[in-house]
Amino acid sequence: MPHTIVRSDSGLASELRICVMRLARRLRLERSDDSMSLNQLAAMGTLERHGTMTIGELAAHEKVRPPSMTRTVACLEETGHARRAPHADDKRQVVVQLTELGRERILADRQRREAWLAQRITELTRAERDALRAAAPILERLAAW
Repeated sequence: MPHTIVRSDSGLASELRICVMRLARRLRLERSDDSMSLNQLAAMGTLERHGTMTIGELAAHEKVRPPSMTRTVACLEETGHARRAPHADDKRQVVVQLTELGRERILADRQRREAWLAQRITELTRAERDALRAAAPILERLAAW
């Protein structure tokens, strides 16, 4: 597929939006089990990377409202992937933590999708891989806003 150089910021925004959506869709296809929602997987991934959090902290990190995260956490609890525990300092709050089952599930899911992506990356030229290495922190900054 030929690639044209995007000259305007709005053109770049459009191209990035389309590319990121297509890549995300393709990575979702690598999930072997679609019994969990993407929101549940995202919450589990956040807990795995950042550790125990309150529902409010988890909601803020995932950029959703606390009531929505409360429902997500309830589903994770029902399936044994997460559990609530009393907050160490504020007894009015609870924290959410992954169970061992949740940790195993998110790591297996991540490993499967990263293996697919790593294989595709090996098929790129060295210059393309270098460009991706340079772009990764920038894309991370964009995602954090």
